[in-house]
Amino acid sequence: MRTLYVRIIATTMGIMIASALFAFVATNVYYHYYLKPVNDQKVTQIAKDTVATFEENEYEDPFKYLTVFADLGYQLYLIDQQGNRAMFGDPFRNDELAEEHIESVLSGETYHGIADYPWKVFVTGFFDNELQNTIGEPIQVDGETSALFVRPNTTQQFGEMRFFLAVLLGLALLFSFLFVLVSTSFIVRPIKRLTEATKKIAAGNYHLKLNVNRKDEIGRLAVDFTKMGDRLNQTEEKRQAFVSNVSHEIQSPLTSIQGFSQALREEELSEEDRDRYLGIIEKESRRLSALSKQLLTLSFLDSELRVSDMVELDVAAQLKEVVSMTEYHWREKDITIEMDLSPNLILGDPGLLQQVWMNLITNAIRYTDPGGMIVIQTAKGKEGVTISVKDSGIGINQEDLPQLFERFYKVDKARVRTENNTGLGLSIVKRIVDLHSGTIMVDSELGKGSEFQVILRSKDMFYL
Repeated sequence: MRTLYVRIIATTMGIMIASALFAFVATNVYYHYYLKPVNDQKVTQIAKDTVATFEENEYEDPFKYLTVFADLGYQLYLIDQQGNRAMFGDPFRNDELAEEHIESVLSGETYHGIADYPWKVFVTGFFDNELQNTIGEPIQVDGETSALFVRPNTTQQFGEMRFFLAVLLGLALLFSFLFVLVSTSFIVRPIKRLTEATKKIAAGNYHLKLNVNRKDEIGRLAVDFTKMGDRLNQTEEKRQAFVSNVSHEIQSPLTSIQGFSQALREEELSEEDRDRYLGIIEKESRRLSALSKQLLTLSFLDSELRVSDMVELDVAAQLKEVVSMTEYHWREKDITIEMDLSPNLILGDPGLLQQVWMNLITNAIRYTDPGGMIVIQTAKGKEGVTISVKDSGIGINQEDLPQLFERFYKVDKARVRTENNTGLGLSIVKRIVDLHSGTIMVDSELGKGSEFQVILRSKDMFYL
C-alpha cells in the first residue's frame, strides 16, 4: 500500500515534470506563432546585408568573404547554377532542400525557410539545424547568380548559454526533488504521530499530548485531536462513575431486601417487626423499580428527537394538568400554588415534556416546608417561551448548582434519597430540554428556596 509520504513525493514530482513539459510546449507555440516571423525578418535582413556588402565591394575571393562572415556566428550554404555546393561554418544536420526552393532563389526570389518551417510540438524551430530552416538570397558571384542560404549558428552563438541553461534546469529539478523528499518528511511526520495516537486511543489510552508546534491545518488538527482525547477521557471517567453509581444505587436496596428477607425467616419475629420489615422491602422494591425506569428513560433519551415526532401543544395546559395530578401531595403539606399561565404553543413531545413539569413540580413540593408556596409562571419573549417553577423550600448551596444536573449527584444531607428519588430526575429533565433545543437554568439560595427556568422555542421559531 502506498504511504502518504510516497504519494506526496510522486504527486509533486509528477506535477514538476508535467509543468516542465507544458512550459516547453507553450514556449514552442509562442516561438512558432509570435517569434518565428520576427526572427525570419531579422535573418532576412542579415542575408540581404551580407549579399549587398559582397556585391558592392566586389571581393575577389567570395569564399574567403563568406568564411569570415561565417566565423561571426552564422551558417552559410552556397549553391551555383551548375548545382555545386559549398558550406561555410558548421555543417547542417540535414542539407536537403527541395529543388523548387533552390530554383526560386536562383531566379531572384527570397526563400523564407524560417517563417515556413513546419510546426512541431516538442521541437523549438529556432534551434533546428537544417538547410530547410534558413533564409535564401540570390547573390552575384563572378557575374553569375548563385543561391546563398543563411541562418544563425545557434551552437556558436548560444552554445555556452544552452549548456548553462541545461545545467541550471537539471540542477533545479535535482534540488527540487531533494527538497521535496526532505520537506515531505516534515509534513508527514506529525501525521504519523496522529496515526500512532489514534491507535493508542483505540486501545483505551486517552492521556495523550501531541507536541506539534505548528500553526497550519495539521497543527490545528493536532490541537483538536488532543481536545478529543481529553473529552474521551472525561467521557470515560463519567462512564465509570455512572457505572459505579448505578452499582451502588442498585446494591443498596438489594442489600436491604436481602437482609430483611432473611430476618423474616426468624420464627420469633413479632408481627409488628414483620410488618415493618415487609414495608422496608416494599419501599426498596419501589425504589429499584423507579431506578430501572429512569435508567431506561436515559437510555431512550440518548437518541435524537426528530422534528417529525413533535406535535403542537400548549405549555399552560400541561402545567395545569400536572398541578392537578399532584394536588394530593401539595394539599397534604398545605402548600399554596400560585399560577400565572398564559397560552403558549410550542412543538415538542408531550410525554417527555410532561415528565419535565412533573419532575420540577414534585421536587418543589418535596423540598418545600409545610405551609410554603410554589409559583408557576409562563412568559413569551425573544428567546422563546419561559416556564418558571419557584418554591420557598430549603434551597441549594451555590457550590452545588454547577453539578446539579449530573447523574446521581448528591447535593447534601437535606436532600436524602427516598423511594421516589433516585438522583436521575434532573439529569432526565436536562436531557429532555436539550432534545427540544431548549435551556434550563436554576437560581437558588440556601434556606430561601429555588427557581428553575426552562426556555423552549415557540412554535413559530421552529420554522425560522
